[in-house]
Amino acid sequence: MQLPESWLREFCNPPIGSHALADLLTMSGMEVEEARPVAPPFTGVVVGKVVEVARHPNADRLSVCQVDAGLGKPLNIVCGAPNVRPGIKVPCALVGAALPPSGESADRAPFRIRLGELRGVESQGMLCSARELGLSDDHAGLLVLGDDAVIGRDVREQLDLDDTLLTLKLTPNLGHCLSVYGIAREVSALTGAPLVSPSFPVVAVTQEAKLAVAIEAPDLCGRFSGRIVSGVDPKAPTPPWVVDRLARCGQRSVSALVDISNYVMFEYGRPSHIFDLDKIHNGLSVRWARAGEKLELLNGSTVDLDPTVGVIADDQAVESLAGVMGGAATAVSDDTRNVYVEAAFWWPDAVAGRARRYGFSTDAGHRFERGVDPAGTVEHIEHITKLIVEICGGSATRCGPIDDQVINLPKREPVTLRIERAAKVIGMALTIAQCEAVMHKLGLPCTRQGDRLVVTPPSWRFDLQIEEDLIEEVIRVLGYDSLPSQPPLGALTPRVPSETHREADALREQIAAIAYRETVNFSFVEEAWERDLAGNANPIRVLNPISSSMTVMRSSLLGSLLGVLKLNVSRRATRARVFEVGRVFIRDASATDGPDGVAGVRQPMRIAGLAYGPADPLQWGEKERPVDFFDVKGDVEALCAPAVATFAPASHPALHPGRSARVEIDGKAIGHIGELHPKWRQQFELPGAPVLFELDLPALQTRWLPSYVPLPRQQPVWRDLAVIAKDSVTHAELKFAIASVPGGLVRSANLFDLYKPAKSSADFAADERSLAIRLEIRDDETTLTDERIDNVVTEVLLALRERVGARLRT
Repeated sequence: MQLPESWLREFCNPPIGSHALADLLTMSGMEVEEARPVAPPFTGVVVGKVVEVARHPNADRLSVCQVDAGLGKPLNIVCGAPNVRPGIKVPCALVGAALPPSGESADRAPFRIRLGELRGVESQGMLCSARELGLSDDHAGLLVLGDDAVIGRDVREQLDLDDTLLTLKLTPNLGHCLSVYGIAREVSALTGAPLVSPSFPVVAVTQEAKLAVAIEAPDLCGRFSGRIVSGVDPKAPTPPWVVDRLARCGQRSVSALVDISNYVMFEYGRPSHIFDLDKIHNGLSVRWARAGEKLELLNGSTVDLDPTVGVIADDQAVESLAGVMGGAATAVSDDTRNVYVEAAFWWPDAVAGRARRYGFSTDAGHRFERGVDPAGTVEHIEHITKLIVEICGGSATRCGPIDDQVINLPKREPVTLRIERAAKVIGMALTIAQCEAVMHKLGLPCTRQGDRLVVTPPSWRFDLQIEEDLIEEVIRVLGYDSLPSQPPLGALTPRVPSETHREADALREQIAAIAYRETVNFSFVEEAWERDLAGNANPIRVLNPISSSMTVMRSSLLGSLLGVLKLNVSRRATRARVFEVGRVFIRDASATDGPDGVAGVRQPMRIAGLAYGPADPLQWGEKERPVDFFDVKGDVEALCAPAVATFAPASHPALHPGRSARVEIDGKAIGHIGELHPKWRQQFELPGAPVLFELDLPALQTRWLPSYVPLPRQQPVWRDLAVIAKDSVTHAELKFAIASVPGGLVRSANLFDLYKPAKSSADFAADERSLAIRLEIRDDETTLTDERIDNVVTEVLLALRERVGARLRT
């Protein structure tokens, strides 16, 4: 929220400067993001009145003006502005004035006005536009001042340009601070400076006309107030002081009637709406919308309504989106003569999120969804009526009585504050008198009950619901700087992490060390990714997605990595190694609510990686080849170490059916690895096939510690075997069969050759091949004899024949 400091000080003027005021607001929870002057520094500019205008003798687009600047005699000033004319009052920069630099010269020295000559005519100053004074970008003409401007008065003083604009970043619980008066009320409580309470004189009722209004939805509207004002002049100009204050709040002037409504909203936090009475058919009804209804809004868009949206309708159509924005059909215009002024209390839950649903936001909706004081509707209508009569009124203006319907107001339940509890939470000693004084400063009625205060929240405080809310108010007003500086009382004992557990950061560093780069992606993804890449036909949907392409929670990280790859390939990347450590979301009826969980949703951590393009960066020593399954398999094995990962053929919705595998540790599946399925490669428009893996993170975080083993005292013996086995026998099955040989003398077995004959023969069937294996045999205690070695080889051949059907090749 943006507001001028001068307007704030009209309600509460503490004896502190602008910088101290900004610090005070920030330290009390109302963060001041920016405090900047209304206008940049400039000097020597006064109010001047154009007395006479004559055409320049040597230039068609220039005029020679006689300007009264309060110096006793007129100044001769050459001006090229199209709107210069006799009788107007404008800023006049005298000779010697220093104007702010503008445009590309903003970092240069001020622009000095000197006595000069333009096309042969002497110019004794310069008439200024708003842009030349740094007030706005408007340079279409001179800045015309009001008729009440005093000739010769410094323009900074005339326009109050030494004011400061405060931009506040308010949290959602501070809805009562979304107005100048609301912030002034807080400043009064924080500083003790007196608060100027507003008065709302009653406007005389000069007609008996009323508009019939029916409240059909008490859960939508708790109070509805309105009155008819007839005979108004909508073309009346908005007073400069209103335009100026709206501009300093970041609101542009529209028309007098609209500006009055906006002005009261910024002043007291009361959104209101002014209908063109003659465009309303019979009466109004406040209700929930019906399916199929539509409404054209003031911003020009047409929205489809449903029964979850509140509306104000007449006998023929919907005329307004309740608490959000009015409709175009009943908007005031230059032809408006009779208006209906409305101020209501809309329940926050009935307004929250409705504007965002249609892709926009409004100041009214922003306030109503945080809670607007229901107690002041009548007083604020009186205030709005008074301004309408003063600005747009005339002899024909008539005001009807206020129709105030109170239907369903929120009940403020008392909240108990325990002084002992407040002292414990805040961390300093407190007395009940201190806490009671804070409540009185904030205007919160309270009563003592022993060592407790029972506080009844006023109508404007929607945020006071539990004891912690009151504790926050206590320390906010006492000041966070009053907290004592004390060393911690608890003993600090270091916690030594277990060496059997690896942190996720250690795994990040390990995979980054082999040239993978980490990516961080949203946890919500496209629904098609879940369906196609994860085989998830029923993903968890996001209730309020940030975009139409991110509507479900991911159950796999692979889609996120492919999205990163596609983005980089579209930017001409030819090689990529990326990984992500993140959480996935899977439906699981056994999951329960807890500090880190939600019932029905399991949220495991995963680590996933992707390799694409050449296996190695371009170099002269190796021929370029695309990365393949075995390159990434080696990366996964290194990531799983010291545990030994095994790979079994398996299918996965995202992976190539013949080039993918299930990753296992100690017989337990921990993830998948494989080449992207050709169908999805074509869909993502990738020139080459990436290789991906996704593993359960906890499985990699648990590891066993190495133990000391002495160096072997005996030398090993190697024997090479060639066996004939079926094509279906895998390398893993072969090694598992050899490992089953008892005695423990076979220390390793490595496949070093594979032979497949071109056609079947007496030695080879059509579905057989030859596998050459090198065995390492060693006894750590005694030297092996030929007899023992031959027995080991015999046992290996026996195990291969029994387990995989292999026979010795002769």
